[in-house]
Amino acid sequence: MLRIVCASANAHKVAEMKRMMPDGVELMPRPQDLSEIEETAPTLEGNAIIKAVEVANFCSQWALADDTGLEVDALHGAPGVHSARFASDNATDSENRELLLSKMAHEEVRSARFRTVVALVSSKGDMHFVSGVCEGSIARSESGVNGFGYDSVFIPSAGDGRTFAEMSDLEKDVLSHRGKAFAQLPELLARVFGLPTT
Repeated sequence: MLRIVCASANAHKVAEMKRMMPDGVELMPRPQDLSEIEETAPTLEGNAIIKAVEVANFCSQWALADDTGLEVDALHGAPGVHSARFASDNATDSENRELLLSKMAHEEVRSARFRTVVALVSSKGDMHFVSGVCEGSIARSESGVNGFGYDSVFIPSAGDGRTFAEMSDLEKDVLSHRGKAFAQLPELLARVFGLPTT
């Protein structure tokens, strides 16, 4: 069993990541005695690296970090790297969605995308990446109770008109940015660790 430490402290995100991990890989929890990691990079890639390197060095193990942003065209790519703290540094998901919908209230162009970057890093400095993008649009109002973050206001283009929050976990995983990124993990892990790809 290959054990990789998860660098995320977001319980919802960790649950999704665990659901998507290939067979033969155990995603270990982020150490509770590790202090909060400041995500200060201007890019998703940079923040994923910061988190993964910090955890890998702390644990002297391989670590996996995900950083995700919602890019809204009418808002010139915002909230982007600031998605989790769009309304304020300590904003709740609800506050972030509320601010987004208020900014989009009079916008006709509602195209947007979720972008995810996953960094796999060792304490020896090895670094690998996979990424995924999900195109979609911002709904006029919240709909659905599943998921987290902006799921109740994001309608994936490849779906049937429902928001992510109206979908089952499996339905979301097939379409989502994170699902597309994690679908590349078996090949990456095979290359790095010699694991089978199936």
